[in-house]
Amino acid sequence: MLPQGIKKAITDNPKKLANLIDLVNLPSTLREFVGQSQISRLGCFMCVWSYIKTKNLQDPYNKNVVNCDDKLKSILLGKPQVDLAELPALIKMHFPKEPK
Repeated sequence: MLPQGIKKAITDNPKKLANLIDLVNLPSTLREFVGQSQISRLGCFMCVWSYIKTKNLQDPYNKNVVNCDDKLKSILLGKPQVDLAELPALIKMHFPKEPK
């Protein structure tokens, strides 16, 4: 059961969904973090999110901010803190753009 907004996005542009779930060869930094050589963008985001939750890296006073440890900094451009809203964009930068 998908939320209405996601259903509409998928029916309007199924290529967007394909970009999220297609397997991609990962660059070395992301490959070391995830522990796989191929993963989808959505799968990668889920791995990063589970790492953040497992290591308790969310700021205790502002849950919209992630305090990065050294391993997380290696894939998030070395930033010490990242806002949750910019997390998908920082992960997306590791995935090559498909030629049209």
